[in-house]
Amino acid sequence: MGLLTQTAKVYYEGVDGIQRSGDENYGDYQFISLMDVINNFRVAYVGEDKIISKISRADIKFHAMRGLQELSFDTFKSCKSLEIEVPPSLKMTLPQDYVNYIKLTWSDASGIEHVIYPASKTSNPTSVIQDALGNYTFDGSGNLLTQPVTIGSTTLGNFNSQSTTTDSDDLDWDDVMGTKYGIDPQYAQSNGSFYIDDCLGFIHFSSNIAGKTVILKYISDSLGTDVEMKVHKMAEEAMYKHIAHSILNTRANVDRNVVATFKKERSAAIRNAKIRLSNIKLEEITQILRGKSKWIKH
Repeated sequence: MGLLTQTAKVYYEGVDGIQRSGDENYGDYQFISLMDVINNFRVAYVGEDKIISKISRADIKFHAMRGLQELSFDTFKSCKSLEIEVPPSLKMTLPQDYVNYIKLTWSDASGIEHVIYPASKTSNPTSVIQDALGNYTFDGSGNLLTQPVTIGSTTLGNFNSQSTTTDSDDLDWDDVMGTKYGIDPQYAQSNGSFYIDDCLGFIHFSSNIAGKTVILKYISDSLGTDVEMKVHKMAEEAMYKHIAHSILNTRANVDRNVVATFKKERSAAIRNAKIRLSNIKLEEITQILRGKSKWIKH
């Protein structure tokens, strides 16, 4: 029996019979669901005369989810993107399934993305409310009074109000000659900057980003929804090896040589998955190499 469980008509037109209406699962054949990975693992690895004689389905599911989470960061490249227009507040709420950012860019009228660089020398500390003498103030219960989250700190406010360096076309070079020697590279560009407040879940931008279209590219752990819990078929073997090693490594009476063997097999399978998913094409490499041989024109 083949793996395709739907007709071509259902695939292209979806349930409602209308092509590209949004209810189709285009390209879904390249993935296998996490539940199928768990079922296949039980068939191949669990049972009498197999490497794992007995284990509950709940234990397999735990290690499978942990494997999916770990491999999503470095192997599966589960990159997501979100586009917004920066509001006057100069802040963007982190996505619900956000784990870490890859990069932030703003898009111009031609659709070209310009990289926004992180500001490493600012923060958003809790701002304490003080009286005229600089003493801390407290509420009726004796708790320290601080500024509301919506107001933020003076440090963050100063960051929001500033922009990066002035565009070189606007400079009087007789006045600034030599003054920018040794400047920190993060301040030597005009694309703007951002600061991520992980505690409160916001991205703050410098003032010259206001009103621009910003694209956040970030990674998740593939565990946000049931639809996301799937594995690319080129990395399917890596998942099986990861689950097997994780299970054997947590058991007390397993020969450590067996654990070491599965650790090597897991590393090899993950390495192969990375190579496959890198999707390197000979024609693309050739094109890049040909471009390197051109003369650089000033």
